Formats: sequence, structure tokens, C-alpha cells
Amino acid sequence: MDVDFILIRKMKQGDDEAFDSFVRKYYGDILKYCAYHCPDTEDARDLTQETFVRFFTRLSDYHWQGKTRNYLYTIAGNLCKNYFAKKKAEPSDDEFLAANSPPVPGPEGAVTDRVALLWALDQLPQEYREVIDLFYFQELKLTEIARCLKIGLPLVKYRLRQAKAGLQEILKEGGNDGSGRTD
Repeated sequence: MDVDFILIRKMKQGDDEAFDSFVRKYYGDILKYCAYHCPDTEDARDLTQETFVRFFTRLSDYHWQGKTRNYLYTIAGNLCKNYFAKKKAEPSDDEFLAANSPPVPGPEGAVTDRVALLWALDQLPQEYREVIDLFYFQELKLTEIARCLKIGLPLVKYRLRQAKAGLQEILKEGGNDGSGRTD
């Protein structure tokens, strides 16, 4: 029997230890996911907590069907989308400059490459960024991504392929060939 199934059953019965175990098990992954999508650390923590609050408030309606983590990612993803919808209504000068400034090549090496990659990721459409995040940063399998995003596996593969091609093109245009060197 799956550990999540047992935890959920215990939580539905009001077992406080089960709630603690559940949060300890998934908090780190959900926080990383929210932190990747949300530049403000405090907001990422708030979104993570809100993810668990929403899960627990609907716990009585939740029917375990496999990967609980995917369900938590779905909740967190929706909260992050709502967060950005609110943020887009009021862009700050810093956000405008960060979004419109190309990366500066130089001898900084890995830091510059990471900045270039983050900049390039921001240039991709949201559905491509989401697949890249789940595949590379959250290390989900393609089938798990399909379930999490509620799309077909062929569409996940297509988006991942398009995202990789888009990143290569953006990095070439931005002065970085994607090789890890910024000569």
C-alpha cells in the first residue's frame, strides 16, 4: 500500500502526526517549485503555504488516485499563475529592466551563464517554461508532467522539444551559444 494513501487516510481521520509527515515530505519540493516561479522569497513561501492550505481545506473531497505530488504541483502552479497575473497588472521599473536587458557576457563564467539561462527562459512562452521547469528543475518524468499539466504526453514532448530549440536560438541571439562559455 502506498505511503501517501495511508497518510491521507490518517489525515482524514484527524491524525496530527500524519499532517506533519505529509508537509515534511512535500514542503521542500513545492517551495522549490514556487521559488522558481516567484522571484520574491517571502511570496514563494506564502504560495507554498497556500498550496498546503488549499489541499487540506479540500482534503475531505480528495480521492487518492496515485501521485499526490502532482496534485500539489497543480495547485502550486495555479497559485503561481494567479500571482503573476496580479503582478503583471503593476510592473515595477526593476522588472521592466530585467526583462528587457540582454545578458552581459564576461569572464564571470557560471554566474553569467546562469543569468543568461534565466533571461532566456523568461523569453519563452509560459507553457514552454513550465515544461522546462518540471522536467529539469523538478525532475519529473514526462508522464508525470503530462498528468500534472493535464495535457497529453505527445504535447509534453513537443513543448519540451520546442522549448529546447527556443532556448538555443535565444541564447545564440543573446551572445551565448549555450556551450557554457561566453568568449
